[in-house]
Formats: sequence, C-alpha cells, structure tokens
Amino acid sequence: MNPSPLIARPLCGALLALALTLPAAAQPRTQNQESLKQETALAIRRGVAFLEKAQAANGAIGDPEQPAITGLSVLAILGDPGRGEKDLPETAAKAYDFIASTAQPDGGLYVKGLANYNTSICLTALMAHPAGDLRPLARRARAFVTGLQQDNEEKGEADHTHDGGIGYGGSSVYSDLSNTHFALEALYYAQALDAEQPPSPDEPKLNYEAAIAFVSRCQNLKARNSSAWVSEDPANKGGFIYEPGVSKAGEQDLGNGRKALRSSGSISYAGLLSLIYARLTPDDERVRGVLAWLQDNFSATENPGLGGQGLYYYYHSMAKALTALNMGELKKSDGTAIDWRQEIGNRILNSQEPAGSWTNPTARWRESDTIYTTALATLTLIHIHRSL
Repeated sequence: MNPSPLIARPLCGALLALALTLPAAAQPRTQNQESLKQETALAIRRGVAFLEKAQAANGAIGDPEQPAITGLSVLAILGDPGRGEKDLPETAAKAYDFIASTAQPDGGLYVKGLANYNTSICLTALMAHPAGDLRPLARRARAFVTGLQQDNEEKGEADHTHDGGIGYGGSSVYSDLSNTHFALEALYYAQALDAEQPPSPDEPKLNYEAAIAFVSRCQNLKARNSSAWVSEDPANKGGFIYEPGVSKAGEQDLGNGRKALRSSGSISYAGLLSLIYARLTPDDERVRGVLAWLQDNFSATENPGLGGQGLYYYYHSMAKALTALNMGELKKSDGTAIDWRQEIGNRILNSQEPAGSWTNPTARWRESDTIYTTALATLTLIHIHRSL
C-alpha cells in the first residue's frame, strides 16, 4: 500500500490522484458511472467558479486568518478536470501569493493560531504548484511541521499518550488524530523536495515509528491498544477516536463502571489516511480493522457516530482514502456491496446550491462557512471524478 513517488507528471495531478501500488483489476465503466463523471465535472466547475468569485483582493479565499481555507480552495482550482494542463490560473497565482504572505519567522504558514492545521494544508497546496516556484517556502514549512511532533517524555511531561502525534501547535502537550493526519499528508507530498535537492543535515526528521504508535493509541483495537477505553464491541472495533481517551462521538457504557469510547466516521478515515501515509501494508491488522469498521458503518447521509457534524470533512476524507486504495466498491460483513462513488457523488450533487456552493446546516467545525464547505465538497468530487 506504499504510495508511489510523485514523479513523471505535474505534481498537482499526482497529488490529486495519489496512486498507490495496490492495483485493482480494470473494469469497464457503467453507463451510470459515465453519467456521474460528466455530472461531477460540471459540479466541480461550478464549485471552482464560486470559490474564484469569493477571492479577496489580497488573494485570500475565505477567512484570511485561516490560510488553510485558501489552501484547500487552490487545490480545488488546480483539480478542476476542465482546466487540463493549462498555465497556473490567475486566481491560483493570487492565492499562492496570499499563502506566502502568511509565512512566519518559524517557518509556519499561519496568522494567529491553528499553526499546524494551517501550515500542513498550505504545505500540501504548495507541493501542488506546477512550477515549483515556492519550494524554499515549502522547505521551511516542512521543517516547522516536523518540529511539532510531540515528545513529552523528552520534555519531562507526565503524559506520554500524545507522544508521536501532532496537535494544533503552540506549547501544549496535546496531539490529535485530525491534525496528525494533515501533517502526515503534507510531509508525504513534501518528500518530492528531496528528489530536487537533498535535505539539510540539520533539518528535523519525523519519527514515523512514534507517529504510528500514536495513531494506534487512537484505535479501538485491543490487539494494538491496551487502553482501558478500547471497545471490542462490533459497533466500535477497528474504528478510531479523536485522541487517546477522547471521542467526539461520546461514550459507550460497558457496565461495572467501565466506559468505552465510540468510533466515528470522519476520524476513522483520518486514521486510515495516517496509516496510508505512514506506509503500513494492506495486510496490517490496523488497516484491516479500520476498513472493516468503515465498510460496515458506511453512510452517505451522515458522519457515522456524529450525525451532521463534520459531514463534508467525512466525505472529503473518505474520497481521499478510498481513491488512494483504488476501492470502487465497499463490502459490508453481510456481503452487501456499496458503490460509494455513486452514493456520495449523488448526495453532493443533489445538495449543490444554484450559486455553485455547498453548506452544512449543522454548523460545528466551521461547516456553516460556505467557502470552506464548498472547497471540501469540490475536492470530494474531484477525487471521485479522477477515480472514475
């Protein structure tokens, strides 16, 4: 399941394809899939047009204090299948100028906070720049993200459960799976920098063994996680929680005073993506475990365990992971087969507003922000379109 090197074609194309060495037998597309491909292409174009129209004079797309939203938007602009291999669009060039303007002395790409979240997504966007003009900025951003990996034991802190992970940044000892997966994604794509120029000997290196250990401490899998909260209940086994000891999906009462923590859809895809970027193989029990949970808990209408909360984050993470794994179909333990691209694609197509945008009526985690949600929805359709 190791991702192939980002070579041979423009980086933005390789970035959005994320081809892994896990080929599936080629199958002719059905008439429904041909229709879906055409419909998604049109919806992507409308979504991109909405994002471009929302661009401010300084190049920001969305909240200027959260450059990650501009980063997601520029990835959507570059991923528009109608763009082909044309020169960098003016809107993308302006967006890159804005991202560059947020560079901090420490190498991060942020304004006031959420340093890792903003830097990681912006670094991923920088690696999609077709000309590579912003490579020096990307190198500094990579060093910044790598330096955020927690090592609380070295700091003399008592809590080591967050070691190996990455949080929002700052001085806290906190890590979470969402931030960690964004960081691992950015660092995966930033490996292309080393093919162009060997890294400096003093540049920090991520401890992947520690990162995998942190990710494992977030999984409901007793074979790999001895934490008291781990649940072997089929409703949770194999899925992931937000951070060790904390689930956004709440608790499960096991009786006798014991509480288990419920798995959720979006964060389980974040866990799966973390394992992909860390190059675990398909036969690893952690990969098998989370895939089994995700297939049995598939939903096109809600974020499993969280309802409407983080719905578009869920769609986007799903599309990235399943496209990376070349999985056109999900299979539940009862044998039911699900064409996730049709299910998710149709759901997103049917919820696009006349202006080309999307929004989530459940406002938690920024998804009432139309620009942010439109960027996620457009990127989801881009992954679906490319996988078809």
